[in-house]
Amino acid sequence: MEDKIKQLPQRAKDTARETKSFFQRLKKRPPKQLDRIVGEIHEEVFEKTDCLSCANCCKTTGPLYEKKDIERIAKFLRLKPAQFEAKYLRVDEDNDWVLQKLPCSFLANDNTCTIYEVRPKACKEFPHTDRSKIYQIAQHTQKNVAICPAAFEIVEKMKATLP
Repeated sequence: MEDKIKQLPQRAKDTARETKSFFQRLKKRPPKQLDRIVGEIHEEVFEKTDCLSCANCCKTTGPLYEKKDIERIAKFLRLKPAQFEAKYLRVDEDNDWVLQKLPCSFLANDNTCTIYEVRPKACKEFPHTDRSKIYQIAQHTQKNVAICPAAFEIVEKMKATLP
């Protein structure tokens, strides 16, 4: 798995032009069954994906924390929201709450998440490949294929399956 993860950024870069063109075509003429087809591809890939053997998302990128996430996680950790923010988060250039450092402070040595039950919404939804109208988040998806082996495989299967 480590080799696969190390090769991922280059593989994503090598296919970036083709992937961008694919999403542009998809946006112009989305197939009628797009959401169903993408959902099936997502399920098929994740049936054989072991995120705990990877955790590259937690090691290399962090989610945006919404106010509800901050309140829920702070409560779970028995902290006040302001204490949680001061200890773990910072405001980025887009004025969003993000992690102060990577890898994620909540990533355990065995790649499990110590706050899994209350993890941020963005973590629950990552890599966002089961969203309806996936072409609307094409830029995010193109970034995620360089981080997540499953997202890369899903997009490659989409390109092979969809017109």
